[in-house]
Amino acid sequence: MRGRGVLLAVALVLATTVLGEEARGPRIRVEPESFDFGKVLPDRTLRKEFRLRNLGDEALVIERISKSCGCTAAATEVSTLAPGESTPLRVTVETRTASGTIEHEVLVQSNDSKTPTLKIRLRATVVTKTR
Repeated sequence: MRGRGVLLAVALVLATTVLGEEARGPRIRVEPESFDFGKVLPDRTLRKEFRLRNLGDEALVIERISKSCGCTAAATEVSTLAPGESTPLRVTVETRTASGTIEHEVLVQSNDSKTPTLKIRLRATVVTKTR
């Protein structure tokens, strides 16, 4: 029984050390990491809400949000997240006159030293008729 207690204590110390190193500083995460809208029609506005999270132990500052296309928009409610906090990231994509597969990225730049630029990939297949 004593051996088990020692092993458990060592495991807890190791887990705390590993997790503590991972969480040091601000740590940005997004859920989901990407999204496929599937088959869509032209001249539509597609909407998806992502969730940005700070899994670190210091404030996360969202410094800039940029997009790979003028047909895409993205915005958050706040630009600073305390440890453990999250905020929605609302993204819209206009299909306009596109046809076929479209792929776009939203880039979230923050003060996370491990992931200074978070990439979120968006995809859709624009069809003239649904099947």
